Amino acid sequence: MKQTNKLTIVLSLFLGLGFGANAQAPATADQHPELKYRRSSLHLILLESEDFPRKETVIKAYHEAPFPDKYNNHSIAVSAVNASSYALTEVEKVTAGTKKSGMANFGANMLSGATAGIVDKDAADMPIVTDKIVKDKKIANQLVAKWFNRQPDGSFDMKLIGERGSYNATEMQANIAKGSARGTASLSDAGEELIGNTFVVLTKLKFISNEPIAAAIREIAKLKANSLPALFQPAAYKVLDIAYNKAKEGYSVWTTSYLYRLKWNDSTAAVFYNDLWMEKGKIDKKKKEAFDKTDLFQMEYIGSEKSSSLVTFSLKETRTEDQIVELATVRNVEHVFAKLQKAYEVFKPKTPIYSGEPVTAKIGMKEGLEGGEKFEVLEQTVDPKTGLTTYVKKGTVTVDKKKIWDNRFNAGEEVSEKDNKDKDKDKKDEPILDRTYFKGGGKFYAGMLLRQIK
Repeated sequence: MKQTNKLTIVLSLFLGLGFGANAQAPATADQHPELKYRRSSLHLILLESEDFPRKETVIKAYHEAPFPDKYNNHSIAVSAVNASSYALTEVEKVTAGTKKSGMANFGANMLSGATAGIVDKDAADMPIVTDKIVKDKKIANQLVAKWFNRQPDGSFDMKLIGERGSYNATEMQANIAKGSARGTASLSDAGEELIGNTFVVLTKLKFISNEPIAAAIREIAKLKANSLPALFQPAAYKVLDIAYNKAKEGYSVWTTSYLYRLKWNDSTAAVFYNDLWMEKGKIDKKKKEAFDKTDLFQMEYIGSEKSSSLVTFSLKETRTEDQIVELATVRNVEHVFAKLQKAYEVFKPKTPIYSGEPVTAKIGMKEGLEGGEKFEVLEQTVDPKTGLTTYVKKGTVTVDKKKIWDNRFNAGEEVSEKDNKDKDKDKKDEPILDRTYFKGGGKFYAGMLLRQIK
């Protein structure tokens, strides 16, 4: 949103906000069409909200967007929730500290308060609302049920865990049946490597006109400009009006995502295996009811990120307006995911090296790469003392800013005729990339894992 950013910078002057192994030859796609590795698991929930322009197109784009490919799709029954059904009462707002009084939003907070009110008047309440949703819907119970392939009769098995972690599912079930579950390395490893890395992202979308935001910011800035000496006020108003006229055009897609992680530890596992586990053919109705009602399983709130994208409709544009909105929506969601991954260490995915010399990987602009980012190279091993999976650092590599894969949604389509001309002029002789290249070498090989360093 370049235009809005310019406006914000100009107005901030008046508001006083300030600016302040062995190396291997490059592997090819036919040698390993999909490298296998242990991924974190993810479920997505859409937070339904009030009506807004082109809502049907925005929601449709969200549902049809590709699933984040660095995670296992751990989908459960709850895919959308009407957040308004969980709105906080005035008492809850005061208790949670989201309700402010007096002059709390005056001065430096006026700008963010005004824009937030237009984009999402309940933004401050949402982390509390999402907490209510995950508890009411028993999201944690549903995630655990998915992991253990729970059947209608209440029985469990280890099939999914075996598939995702390359464990012997039959052996794991036998250990549980013997009562030795807590002491087996494979079960502890699965809990730490797989179950404990299960995430839920709840996302709220909105599509709004830029004009009300630009107008609100201008009016707040004018109040501040009124305190300037009379000699400078006309020039200040003129600057504000120019900035407003530039920023009011078009629309913006706004995306806010809230990240949760399933809590899983040794004590939780012990209670589950001892008190709730049932195999097929050994059904206990009391255990079945106990699992349905238990509050043993919980979700941990990690944090949130937001992003916005400018949307304009040009006569030179070859896409339809709905296609433009669709592209902006999906790209915006991708950007929020990239921000969540960079902000929260636990959510960072590991990515397998695709080739060892040069080092390449199937990540790119969708993951927020711009060039110069550092990644540690990890080798997956098993600790002989504990039997648990460990990751040993073998070196570091840096993203080559000249060779970054544009893997964003519909990246092959250009946005305008101007972009096409620029592409022809500047990139005519450059090959089309299908992976990102990294600088730095060592004894790295395909299958080793990359993890970004802050």
